[in-house]
Amino acid sequence: MFRDLTKEISIGNRVIGHGNPILIQSMTNTKTEDTDATVAQILQLEEAGCDIIRCTAPTEEACRSIKRIKAKIHIPLVADIHFDYRMAIMAVENGADKIRINPGNIGGTDRIRAVADCCRANGVPIRVGVNSGSLEKELVEKYGGVTAEGLVESALDKCRILEEMNFDDLVVSIKSSNVLMCVKAHELLAPKCPYPLHVGITEAGTLISGNIKSAAGLAMILSQGIGDTIRVSLTGDPVEEVKSAKILLRTLGLRKSGIEVVSCPTCGRTQIDLIGLANKVETLVQKYDELNIKVAVMGCVVNGPGEGREADLGIAGGKGEGVLLKHGEIVRKLKEEEFLPVLEEELRNWGK
Repeated sequence: MFRDLTKEISIGNRVIGHGNPILIQSMTNTKTEDTDATVAQILQLEEAGCDIIRCTAPTEEACRSIKRIKAKIHIPLVADIHFDYRMAIMAVENGADKIRINPGNIGGTDRIRAVADCCRANGVPIRVGVNSGSLEKELVEKYGGVTAEGLVESALDKCRILEEMNFDDLVVSIKSSNVLMCVKAHELLAPKCPYPLHVGITEAGTLISGNIKSAAGLAMILSQGIGDTIRVSLTGDPVEEVKSAKILLRTLGLRKSGIEVVSCPTCGRTQIDLIGLANKVETLVQKYDELNIKVAVMGCVVNGPGEGREADLGIAGGKGEGVLLKHGEIVRKLKEEEFLPVLEEELRNWGK
């Protein structure tokens, strides 16, 4: 079902589905039992632009830590549950805004019903997760392997289990590390599923390969009007997941706020550390996510002003010096050490 038509679901103080903005998620890689480390990482993710954070909750101490974490963060927290239905109930009782479960691995009907009843009583939605790596044996046999059709049937079966318990505050995720299988599965699932979809390419890989696989798969899915919230899964710092997701959504025209950084690919004329400068600028602009502008970072004072003409703000650098650009026009000469401080000053005062 296209995102404009999916059921609206509240997750803490945020809302997904029914045409609401696509929200960015990530997952902590700290031990949830370590409250201080987990809070510190979540605050970094908030600053980067994360909308919803997921933490694993495998132990009673991790579940108790959720309450302490929630007191110090500002975005909804999803508790990730595997196998033990008691942890799902305990996580909800300690303030989790959503739980992620696989109804197939937490026990029988009574246990699933206990989780559904607890979530209903506390107004907490459930994300039903289906992964190609854990597809039920009978569906693998039915379809002759792990297939998009099998993933879809598994997801709908899990929704049906909860629907029969009069629980329909659901978010559905259906993930595979096979990009084309993942795309096909979403295309098959969307017309049959009224719930918001959490989209991602699972086990995508490291920063480079993971970004390429995620961008390819998510772009094909999102551009069809499918998907209400996303995670770019990367092996590395979760902050990179959020940065990549923001860029992806802006590139597809699905998120208007946030600064777009453009930079030239460097050439033999480049006489500054353009790669280092561009990375520093990309980090800098995260603090000004409310701005909807384009910032150019160019490595040549000869062609840079022309190449950066379409940007709202920019720097074109040469050896030890450069120029500040506004709306394609040179407005000021700069020394190299002034590049970042002047750019930040311009961002801070933009529109005033």
